[in-house]
Amino acid sequence: MTEMVTHVDIRALLGNFSAAIELDQRLVDALPAKAFHSLYNDEMWRAWRAGHVSYIEHLLLSVNSIPPAIMIDLTKVATTFAPKVVENVVLESFGEVVGGHCDGGNAASFFGLVTREVRRRNAGRRRLANARGAMAKWLAVEDPLLIAKDPECQYRLAATR
Repeated sequence: MTEMVTHVDIRALLGNFSAAIELDQRLVDALPAKAFHSLYNDEMWRAWRAGHVSYIEHLLLSVNSIPPAIMIDLTKVATTFAPKVVENVVLESFGEVVGGHCDGGNAASFFGLVTREVRRRNAGRRRLANARGAMAKWLAVEDPLLIAKDPECQYRLAATR
């Protein structure tokens, strides 16, 4: 079996996600107004990014309390499912919490929910040898919340040209 996912790995995943969101906001701030769709709502998307960063900070406070059973489940999910499948579930789960549709709870409940939902979907199975390497692909560095793909945004960051 692959090396187990650790609390340090989860902290790194969340920290990297937060940093990517903050970088995304700085890159968007640097774009000229003409780069955005006429319906782009800067205030809404700024709040969406800030909500994610705030929730990540909340999760980071409880990472050490994630029990071994959930760490085992995360390791199995990381090595069994395609990273894109997990990315979709993670983003949807964050969206549910940040959008106010559910209580996100602590890191254990959040990642427990993610592992259950990935398994429930049972899609994109593929055997990966390294859990940490797979986890690194769970969240995109560029446009990590996929905001640019929204029909009312449609901006392009310089790095994607």
